Amino acid sequence: MFSGMLSADLLLGDVHSLKEKRAVVRPIVAELRRRFAVAAAEAGDLDLHRRVQIGVATVAGDATQVTDVLDACERMLAERPEVMLLSTHRQLISDTDD
Repeated sequence: MFSGMLSADLLLGDVHSLKEKRAVVRPIVAELRRRFAVAAAEAGDLDLHRRVQIGVATVAGDATQVTDVLDACERMLAERPEVMLLSTHRQLISDTDD
């Protein structure tokens, strides 16, 4: 069994308050969950209104499948017009890792 984690650092577009930030981030997180059957959440930069870190996690029996899902999530984030993907960090863990 393999689990994978993707952390994405995003810059939000024309956002001037935390309320506006939530209005942008909430649909992105919901779409990640719905389209890719992953666990996703706003995971950082909670006090900043133009920056957000989104965490995504998935589990599969094959490392390739985990990588494919994380690739698709990253592409979706990069294609969103209301945000700019600044950086990502990935981690792949096998159940045999100590």
